[in-house]
Amino acid sequence: MLRRNVQVLTLGGTIAFVVKDGKAKIADIAEFVAGMDELKDIANVKAKSFRKKSSSSMDIQDLLDIAREIRRLGREEGTEGFVIVQGTDTIEETAFAMNLLVDTEAPIVVTGAMRNPNQRGAEGPANLLASIVVASSEAARGMGSLVVFNDRIFPGDYVQKIHPQNVDAFGAECGPIGYVAEGRVSMRTRPIRRKVQGIEPREGMEVSVPIYSVPIGDDGRMLSKSEELALSGIVLEGMGGGHTSPPVAALLKDLAPKLPIVLSSCIGCGDMLTQTYMGYPGAELELLKLGLISSGLLDGRKARILLLFLLMSGASVEKIREAFCVYSKFFEG
Repeated sequence: MLRRNVQVLTLGGTIAFVVKDGKAKIADIAEFVAGMDELKDIANVKAKSFRKKSSSSMDIQDLLDIAREIRRLGREEGTEGFVIVQGTDTIEETAFAMNLLVDTEAPIVVTGAMRNPNQRGAEGPANLLASIVVASSEAARGMGSLVVFNDRIFPGDYVQKIHPQNVDAFGAECGPIGYVAEGRVSMRTRPIRRKVQGIEPREGMEVSVPIYSVPIGDDGRMLSKSEELALSGIVLEGMGGGHTSPPVAALLKDLAPKLPIVLSSCIGCGDMLTQTYMGYPGAELELLKLGLISSGLLDGRKARILLLFLLMSGASVEKIREAFCVYSKFFEG
């Protein structure tokens, strides 16, 4: 059986969080990987401690750096599969970012754990092993980034963290696209590959894009500080299919011509409405007429990653609009 070259890049997170003598630290998972005897029958595995930090401490530069390292390894060392090990809080953003930043047929798998090594039933080793199985599999090639958790395989464009404690912590609107069963990859379907052109984030370029969520009765007073804060863009998490309160809609009328505003939904899944409600302030058709950009099927966190990378690439508002169309229900591949 062909044994592919797989690189494990560890960043830290719960999977590496240990407490010894009353002190917490992030352990070196690379050393643990080196001691996994079962890997010799699966792939040629190398492991590198790329970062040692919690997922909530990660930033955009970390995403750019790990994408650069994956591209380098593929180009210079012929690496055929990758596993990123990190904390679960930002796994969905990392997975989506890799789809945007790395153009490769090689599987890029992101995983982690909900229970640390000091807890009973810690699932980190099982998730890591399953991820290496997927990263070394022919069946996973050409699918873009994937998240492997609890023996389930999710596509990076759709995956979401759905529980703060349960080991079955991830899901997707489309469900898992495959499983790891008896040490082998069992795929059910292939995700549509959506590729955005022109994403080349510039090093050192600072952009600020917050997510602004609109609950019932919101008057938009925080949104009114956008110009004062010199924001580069905004992701607006509207109600339902993309709606806001009348006071927020009034503020958006002034803001929309000045900076890109992407309209997503607080629901976190499904396609944004684009042609259903009209005729009242805050309806999605009225907001789109103001110049807001529909996020399509992207939730707020993924929409923010895309908008950040586009702004860091120097994209115009029209180019940003075109990029988000790739995630629209009208996209045909």
